[in-house]
Amino acid sequence: MAKEIERKFLIESDAWQSQISHPGIRFRQAYIASMDDRSVRVRLRDDKTALLTIKVGTGLLCRDEFEFPISCAEAEEMVRHAIGVVIDKTRFVIEHEGYRWEVDRYNGVHQGLVVAEVELSSECEHPPLPDWVGREVTGLRAFSNQALATDGLSARHQPPPRLAAG
Repeated sequence: MAKEIERKFLIESDAWQSQISHPGIRFRQAYIASMDDRSVRVRLRDDKTALLTIKVGTGLLCRDEFEFPISCAEAEEMVRHAIGVVIDKTRFVIEHEGYRWEVDRYNGVHQGLVVAEVELSSECEHPPLPDWVGREVTGLRAFSNQALATDGLSARHQPPPRLAAG
């Protein structure tokens, strides 16, 4: 079992694109089961490898994660039994001041949503933020892949309007 500790942010600008260190990887993922405190997900990576993942926990930063390699044929069969929509996104990796940032650009029904995640070794860790990250959305269910797949509200990823200062 692994612990997943990560922070998630919306993207403020396209400046991240000039810092990409690896070619993008296409992910398709679907949820087989989805509850408030756990999920079962199948993920295909560039249609070449596949994982079955179980996530458990309700922590804002940290959850238990179990991953099992499966065949692409098994994954495709599971995708056919998915609840909600299949998430389709391209992931880019950016190295920033000793941290590995993963930027996910969504396709399909969530076209236009771009988020950045950084995995941490401890909940107390505070990585330096790149200038292209915006509002932190760590722990906000609306921005989780689970919610994007199963809640069926593709417009929910739009950031709320900024309040006027005053």
